[in-house]
Amino acid sequence: MSDENLQPVFQIQRVYLKDMSLEQPNSPAIFLEQEAPSIEVSLDVGAESIADGIYESTVTITVTAKVKDKVAFLVEGKQAGIFEARNIPEDQMDPLLGIGCPNIVYPYLRGNIADIITRAGFPPVHLAEINFEVFYQQRRQALAEAAAAAPAAGAVN
Repeated sequence: MSDENLQPVFQIQRVYLKDMSLEQPNSPAIFLEQEAPSIEVSLDVGAESIADGIYESTVTITVTAKVKDKVAFLVEGKQAGIFEARNIPEDQMDPLLGIGCPNIVYPYLRGNIADIITRAGFPPVHLAEINFEVFYQQRRQALAEAAAAAPAAGAVN
């Protein structure tokens, strides 16, 4: 093998909106409310291998706005990217897919969510920047704690 074949490769193949949904269960009455809505945001990331050296990374955001106890709107968006990653050391693949790829995909999702909320007739919600490294570390810690708390009965020797 030549040295060229062992060079790490990381390329964006495509970034696309995989899913977007909007619900306004209390429209049009909700538009008559004078109180500003409270906003809740939840985040999830995922990655999967779709071919040799090709991965899909997804970022999912759910934004729920409520006025008192009524839902003004609920938006869920899933932005995805297809990435080529070859000759990356194994210990660097998980952070690449859990931190690097979401950092690339998230700004697209952020803009799409602000756009759909505006098109729904509400003031835009500008989502904050996300530190995907901290999110990744928190998620790894939660998985480790869950694994430690799981009974060893299912373990195979």
